[in-house]
Amino acid sequence: MLRTISVRPSPTGEVDSAYARWRLLASVLISTIGGVGMWSIAVVLPTLQADFGVSRADVSLAYTAVMFGAVFGGPAMGWLSDRLGIIAAVVAGAVMLALGLALASQAATIWQFTLIHGLLIGVGTSASFGPIIADISLWFEQRRGVAVAIAACGSYLAGTVWPLVIQPLSQSVGWRHAYLGIAVFCLCSMLPLLFALRRRLPQERRARPGQSDLSHAKVAGGAGNRLQLLLMLAGVSCCVAMAMPQVHIVAYCTDLGYGPARGAEMLSLMFGTGIISRIGFGWIADRIGPTPALLVSSSLQAVSLLAYFGANGLTSLYAVTAVFGLVQGGIVPTYALIVRECYPPSEAGTRVGLVLSSTLAGMAIGGWMSGAIFDATLSYRAAFLNGFAWNLLNTTIALWLLFRLPRLKTRAAGVSPASLS
Repeated sequence: MLRTISVRPSPTGEVDSAYARWRLLASVLISTIGGVGMWSIAVVLPTLQADFGVSRADVSLAYTAVMFGAVFGGPAMGWLSDRLGIIAAVVAGAVMLALGLALASQAATIWQFTLIHGLLIGVGTSASFGPIIADISLWFEQRRGVAVAIAACGSYLAGTVWPLVIQPLSQSVGWRHAYLGIAVFCLCSMLPLLFALRRRLPQERRARPGQSDLSHAKVAGGAGNRLQLLLMLAGVSCCVAMAMPQVHIVAYCTDLGYGPARGAEMLSLMFGTGIISRIGFGWIADRIGPTPALLVSSSLQAVSLLAYFGANGLTSLYAVTAVFGLVQGGIVPTYALIVRECYPPSEAGTRVGLVLSSTLAGMAIGGWMSGAIFDATLSYRAAFLNGFAWNLLNTTIALWLLFRLPRLKTRAAGVSPASLS
């Protein structure tokens, strides 16, 4: 039987406090640095293809390995964070990330390179994504949407900053030396930032499983498990669509004759405008709710994917890429907000980790799928259409959640919907 309780505010005042904001800043920096594992391959993809002498699909498989490593690493790191605290998860992730980057710089074959990315870099970088977002969701109530969105901006800041670092660095010293230097930087910068995360929530705020930190009802039992799976499917579908521009924009620009430097600039632009999108949609979610915000962002992403068909010139590509970034960023943070509305805080790390890992699975599948479609058709047009089809599935799920999620939460509270009318 589901119980709901109302917990008094923390006597220390740490939730929604100045310390919580400092913790948020440190979390964004950790996420930005750790996010290099997700975006390094996208920048050097054409160079890797030439260096290893493989197909576009084969080299895209290394990106897929990173994402699948993060898929399995996210829930594991979230579970570790729930049990031992966020520091244990981030320390483990930082060490694996740095070791993986160093070993990848010495890889002799594409399969060694791919295996290292999956087992070490992917798992390591996952600690700076889902667990960080789940942890921050526990420290804010009044502006949770904005706080979670800012924390989620770490991965976009990584996508904004790292391409501008990796592209010229790899061009001047080679991608192998660039990887090795980044490995040293990650280890030396991430670990000191953990001092800002040492404080833990008071025990009364870490409610036991089956209890709530607020008066809102939590969805549990079979309905809770089905909702979890549905959110994971939504995560996969939105990010298969998202992966086409994110993973292949550098290669796309190279194929069009604009060169990898222009592609890296567009990737940076995409994530730069994505930061605006994430914070903006966090603000929107605080006002209209995360589910309506998910539906709006998903619908706009579908439209922007189709806009790439009319963008073949350099100026139009920059414009469409900026628009795509402005609308795509609102999707992923809404999943974490929905989880926090529907499940107890003691399960936040694991459940948010599962949902956000599914988004990485979508990126992994979409990144490889787009490369395979390109190899089969020698064009990215079919790959854009494939992304649009997956986006429609995500929009359909968002629409279903908009109408059915309130009923699930009402049933969890043990209240008949008819009594509310």
